[in-house]
Amino acid sequence: MKMTSTRMRDILKERLSNDKYHFRFNRKEDTLRIEWKETKQGLTLTLPNIIVKYNTRGETVIDEVVEHIEEALRMMNEHVELTGMEKYIYPVIRSTSFSTKTKAEKKLIHKDHTAETRIFYALDEGKSYRLIDEDLLQEAEWTGKHLEEIAMFNARSLSTDYKMDKVAGNDFYFIATQDGYDATRILNEAFLEEMKANMKGDMTVATPHQDVLIIADIQNETGYDILAQLTMKYFSEGRIPITSLPFIYEDKRLEPIFILAKNRPEK
Repeated sequence: MKMTSTRMRDILKERLSNDKYHFRFNRKEDTLRIEWKETKQGLTLTLPNIIVKYNTRGETVIDEVVEHIEEALRMMNEHVELTGMEKYIYPVIRSTSFSTKTKAEKKLIHKDHTAETRIFYALDEGKSYRLIDEDLLQEAEWTGKHLEEIAMFNARSLSTDYKMDKVAGNDFYFIATQDGYDATRILNEAFLEEMKANMKGDMTVATPHQDVLIIADIQNETGYDILAQLTMKYFSEGRIPITSLPFIYEDKRLEPIFILAKNRPEK
């Protein structure tokens, strides 16, 4: 039987059955809104997007969507505090187009990183994490600087194990632990400097999406074309895309580069 928005709506309502939830189906926009009855906090699903994945991967997609929804709703309805949770706070990388406010209009704590990226801060809650907003910071009576110091300390404790592939005379290193903080490793300056010391050519770094960090030792012109293809592929496939532009790493600085086919990149 062909999957339709109406059928997907019914499946999700059945799987998420809870007398504390309210469901609202918008037939015109093909969306399903799920929210807590008491607080009206919730999330809106675009059903055709889920159906596309379902048609490719089958029932496992519904299992994943249900798990994400239940976790998101749980987090929305749970009061959290930063004090005492210091070891679970990490920086996360997002694109500059990522909203600096929550849907409830709360300002998220963030900091500029590169022309393409920003740093936000997250409280890890196991299966997922919550981005830290100004209200949480004020409740803890913390400064932004204090939050940053805690997060960066924890970022440096993340493992930096990688897999390496050699392609057309160029070395590509991949960190993809799936812990939610793979792109965060770009903030570990000691790790970047260690990698830089072992480079034969130009060191490039890429964060196409949240769950991968690519470091490349580019030793010939072909390497740039391969890097461009890699970053675009990962960017298009990522659950939380960041940027399709890689960076040149020089003098402890990251500069976005535009790679032109068969040419060295332009900064």
